[in-house]
Amino acid sequence: MPAIANGVIALLNVDEATYEMISKCDFGGVKLLNFKNGIELAHTWEKEKIDIVAIISQSEVIAPLGVYLLETLQKIAGFPDVPYFLIANKVNENTNRICLQTGVADVFRTTVRKERLEVRVNFLIKNWKTLRARTTTEKIKEYKTPLIKRIFDIIFSGTVLLCLSPFLLLLIIIMKLESKGPIFYYSLRVGTGYKIFKFYKIRSMYVNADQKLKDLKHLNQYANEKEVNNAEIDVNLLCDHCIKNGTGCQRLLYADDVSWCEKNYIKTRKAMSENAFIKLKNDPRITKVGKILRNTSIDELPQLWNVFIGDMSIVGNRPLPLYEAEKLTTDKYAMRFMAPAGITGLWQVEKRGKGEMSSEERMMLDNSYAENHSFANDIRLILKTIPALFQKENV
Repeated sequence: MPAIANGVIALLNVDEATYEMISKCDFGGVKLLNFKNGIELAHTWEKEKIDIVAIISQSEVIAPLGVYLLETLQKIAGFPDVPYFLIANKVNENTNRICLQTGVADVFRTTVRKERLEVRVNFLIKNWKTLRARTTTEKIKEYKTPLIKRIFDIIFSGTVLLCLSPFLLLLIIIMKLESKGPIFYYSLRVGTGYKIFKFYKIRSMYVNADQKLKDLKHLNQYANEKEVNNAEIDVNLLCDHCIKNGTGCQRLLYADDVSWCEKNYIKTRKAMSENAFIKLKNDPRITKVGKILRNTSIDELPQLWNVFIGDMSIVGNRPLPLYEAEKLTTDKYAMRFMAPAGITGLWQVEKRGKGEMSSEERMMLDNSYAENHSFANDIRLILKTIPALFQKENV
C-alpha cells in the first residue's frame, strides 16, 4: 500500500491488546505515538509541532477521553482538524448519534477486526478534508437555555449566594470543629447533551468516606441480596492498564483530597448492582452536620455556582456521575439528557418523603420532565421544592 501521508496517529488510553492490534495495521508509514491523556497530546503537539493526521482514543463515548476530549481539542487555537476515532465497549444508536453530533469520524467496538479499522482509518485520513467540505449532515437539535430561564438562573443564584454568605461562613466554622477535611469537593458529572462538568457540593461525609464503600455494600437499597453477597468492592487500586504502564490514572474521581482510578471504581460499583443508581440507607459515613445538610439539601448550595456560570439551571434533571451515565445511552433513558441539568426537578418534588424510589421510577420522571419542561412549570416546581426540602428522605 502506498504511503497515505507523513505524520503521526495519536493513540490515547489504548490497552495492550488494542495497541498490538493497531500496530499490525498498515497505515502507509504513518507513525503511532502513545499519549497518557489529552493534556499530554496538546502539549506535545504545541511544543514539538508534530504532524497529527488522526487520533484514536480507547474510551466510552461520554467518558473524559471520549467526545468530551474532542470538544476540548476543537477549542485549542490552531489544533489540527483531523479524524477522531473512538474504540468503546458500548456502541449503540444513541452513542452513534452523539458521536455524529460532536464530529467523531468513526466509533468501533473493542472487538473491532484489524482489517476494518485499517480500511476506515486509511480512508478517512486520505479523504478527511474533502469529506469535511462536503458534509451537510444536520446536527441533532441541541438544548439551548431560553433567555428568560438563563436570566432567572443568574439573578436567583447570584442573589442567594450573596445573601447566604454569612451563613456559609458560620457553617464552615462548625464543620471544621466537627471533622477534618475540605469544606467543598467536586466530581465530574454528565449534564445536558452528555456535557461533562465539575459538580460542586459541601462535604457531608468524613474524609476518605468512599474508600470505605466496600464495608458498606450490604446497605445498598437498590441491590438485591445475591448481588450484595457476590460483590467485591475495592476502590483504592489503579486499573491493570495504569499499573502496567506506570502512569497515573487518566480518568480520576475526586472526593475530598483523595483521588482514585475511575475505571476500577466503575468496575467495582457495577459488581455491587446492575442498577444505574447506588444509594445507601442510613449511611454511617455521613457526619452529624452532614446529615442535617442532606436532609435540608444545604449541601447542594455550591451548585448555585454551577448555575451562575451556566453548567446547570435551578430546575432540571440531576446531572449524573460518569459511571451512572454510561449505563443510560439507550433510547429508553437518553431522553433525560435532552433537558437542562438542574439542582431540583420533578422526581425530587414528586417522590421525596414518599418512601423508597426505584431507579426505573426516577428515570421515568426524568424523561417526563425532559418532554414537558417549560419556564412556567419550572416556577411551579421551585414553589413545590421548598416544603419538600424539610421532608426526611435521603434521595
